[in-house]
Amino acid sequence: MTPARSGGRRPAAATRGLSRRHFALTLPSALLASGCAAPHRGTGRPGDPIVLTLLSHYASGELKAALQGPVDEWNATHDRVKVRTEAVEFTDLLTTFTVRQAAGRSADILHPYCLWNGQLVRAGVLRAAPPEDAEEIRRGYGEAAVGAASVGGKVYGYPTEVQTYALYYNKRLLRAAGVDGPPRTWRELEEAARRTARRDRYGNTLVQGFGLSTYDDSTTVGQTLALLSAAGGRFVTADGRSTAIDSPAGRAVFDLEHRLVAGGASAPGVNVYKAFPSGQVAMVISAGWWTASLKSLMGGDYRDVGVAPVPVVEAGDAHATLCTGFMMGVNTASAHPREAWEFLRWLNTGKTGVRGAGKGATATRMSSLQVSVGSLTGRAGDMRTLLGAGGDPNLRPFLDALAYAVPEPNVPGAQQAKSLLRENIEALWTGRQSVDEALRTTRRQVDQEVARSW
Repeated sequence: MTPARSGGRRPAAATRGLSRRHFALTLPSALLASGCAAPHRGTGRPGDPIVLTLLSHYASGELKAALQGPVDEWNATHDRVKVRTEAVEFTDLLTTFTVRQAAGRSADILHPYCLWNGQLVRAGVLRAAPPEDAEEIRRGYGEAAVGAASVGGKVYGYPTEVQTYALYYNKRLLRAAGVDGPPRTWRELEEAARRTARRDRYGNTLVQGFGLSTYDDSTTVGQTLALLSAAGGRFVTADGRSTAIDSPAGRAVFDLEHRLVAGGASAPGVNVYKAFPSGQVAMVISAGWWTASLKSLMGGDYRDVGVAPVPVVEAGDAHATLCTGFMMGVNTASAHPREAWEFLRWLNTGKTGVRGAGKGATATRMSSLQVSVGSLTGRAGDMRTLLGAGGDPNLRPFLDALAYAVPEPNVPGAQQAKSLLRENIEALWTGRQSVDEALRTTRRQVDQEVARSW
């Protein structure tokens, strides 16, 4: 539920309207492969190594290079099993998984967005982790990361990128409005948003106090669910069969967002990913991946950026927020599952040295990979080591949030449920629905979606 970064970085709203009940008839045109389109799979005999394919959305730029580094290291040190990376843009990833599975051309190792795990498990695409790997994952990762990589209590892969949500704020804009530090409660959030918002004499937004935006899922659904978690609510019930947003907590979130828009503190038509770096948004809730992008975009002005926990409803309330993420798992159709899990174990549990972190400091290859591109994993120990070695201090609130974040639901209908929620949030923000109507419509539509027989 996070937006597209440079280099095909992040999920946007691209899977809206995608049918999950029927496979597409053709492969996406954006399919990219390293090497030939249908790589030879060896037998494992001397001189003919097993070739595992790894399909991800790390298609270009820093992400492609970051993943290729450890893959090259593996290939240089392992003769019997080799790994070949393949990539598509995120917008094609889910379709590619399902199309290639139906066509008998599936990859051995998959790197799905955890929101899709329930759908992929129901479709028979993901293989449950072996007991020793499942135990390592439960022991080594935070609860939210494990939950995102699990379906029905079974672990299906190693968490890779894990994103928690927090409050980004512009220190300069808050100071100019007489606001002493980031808001800690919803009351303070509303007050700070009202005081920092500015419009010209024609009513055009100059500065959005709080960055509600219809640009993509991260700002529409992601921050709404982060606020819902902070209010003690949930989007989907524990059994995954109905929505829980039509609740006191859900109503409180919708009421808050409605007041911000109606009072002029928020302007949903503004693209916050352009406006915040330009000093035209005072505060916005988003995921930790954005820190690296902001640092690159803002240059010296990045010193004005601060990060704080998502505000709670009342002072003294326990913190909570949203967690999203990806994982790497093994395809049920792989002819070499043992070797695939062996590679994943090496990538996600094998330790390497960390420069600048003191003698003997180590972290896993995946954690080092993610921090190199400004992201996090669910291994809090790795993150403390890596961030302590010169990492961006603005990542620390996201690291702290690993202890209290709530994973987004990954029931079979989760992707469509998220799209339906987004449509109703946007209808609320643009005045096409009241709070009552938005809650009722969301409940009716999402209940129908998640309760259907997949």
